[in-house]
Amino acid sequence: MDLAVMNVGMITGVGLNAEATCAAIRCAIDNFQESHFMIDGDWLIACEVPLPQPWRGEKKLRELARFAIHDCMGETVPEPGALPLFLCLPESSRPGRMIHDDNRFFLELEKDLGWNFHPKSCTIAMGRVSIGSALQRARELFAEGGINQILIAACDSYLNAATLEALAEEDRLLTKENSDGFIPGEAGSAILVEPTNHSSSPLVLKGLGFGVEPAPINSGKPLRAEGLTQAVRGALKEAGLTMGDLDFRITDIAGEQYYFKEAALALARTLRVRKESFDIWHPADCIGESGAAVYAVMIGMFKAACEKGYSQGAGVLLHLGNDDGRRVALLLRWEEQDGQ
Repeated sequence: MDLAVMNVGMITGVGLNAEATCAAIRCAIDNFQESHFMIDGDWLIACEVPLPQPWRGEKKLRELARFAIHDCMGETVPEPGALPLFLCLPESSRPGRMIHDDNRFFLELEKDLGWNFHPKSCTIAMGRVSIGSALQRARELFAEGGINQILIAACDSYLNAATLEALAEEDRLLTKENSDGFIPGEAGSAILVEPTNHSSSPLVLKGLGFGVEPAPINSGKPLRAEGLTQAVRGALKEAGLTMGDLDFRITDIAGEQYYFKEAALALARTLRVRKESFDIWHPADCIGESGAAVYAVMIGMFKAACEKGYSQGAGVLLHLGNDDGRRVALLLRWEEQDGQ
C-alpha cells in the first residue's frame, strides 16, 4: 500500500519548525558549538536545540516531541481517541537512555499535549530504523479500515553524559583527537500519513525495505553492505522501480567513514545504469546525530526541495541504519498532478 505524507513537523538545533530547519539546511547553516560536556579535557562540540527553558531528561524529550507534533498538526486538534500516534524512541539498548518506561513516557506526552490518542497507538523503541516499523504498522492499520490518518512522531537526544561517555570510549565522537566521528545532536520530528486513495498529497511513499548488516560498525568484520543492499532492493521491488529510476539519496549518515563506505558499496551493487550524478544529502551536516528523529528531517528536506523547486528530481531513496546492523530503505516520489 502506498502512503501519502500530508505534513511534516520538526524542531532541531537549526530551526524551531520544519520551514526554518529546511531553509537552514539548504543554506548549510549549522549550530555546532561548545557544549557543557567535556571529553579528554576539551569541551565537546554538539548541536543543542534552543528550547525556551532548560529542560533535562524525559521532560526535554517530551518537549521536543510536543513542539514537533504541534508544528506538524498546525491548528488541527484531533478528536479524542481518533488519531493513532506511533511514537519512535531511542533504542532500548543505548547507554544512558533517558526514558525509563516507554508506556509512561507516552502517557505523560498525552498529558503535555492535552490530547487522547487512538487505543492502537504505540511506542517503537528502535532508534533510527523505528520509522520502518512505524510505516509498516501504519499500512496494516489502514488496511483494517476505519482510520484515515496516522501521526508518526519521534524524539531523541545524544546530549547525555552517560551516552557520550560510552560513545567516547568507542571513539565514535568527533573531537580534536578523532576525525572519524560524529557531532551529537537532538531533535523532535513528526509526519502525518494517509492512504493515497484518501489523499491529494503529491509526496508518496512507494517502497519500503528492510535488511540486517552482518558486519555492523566496530564488529571487525569486512563490510560488504549486504544489509543496506537487501533493504534497498526490497524497497525497489515493492515500488516496481530500479535504482536508475531515482534521482538522488538522503541518508542519516552523521560523519563516520563506515557509513559512507556502506552507502557507496550499496549504490555500486544496485545501480546498473550510468548516471551523470547521483547526489547524497545528509542533514546531520547541520543538525548533528539526532537518532530516531532524523527520518522526518530527511522527508521534510525532500518535501521542501520539491515545493520550492530545488530538488534534484522527483524520486529519492532514503536509507537509515542502526549500529546493531538493522537497515531501512524508503522510496519517495513527488507525484504532482497537472495543474498543481
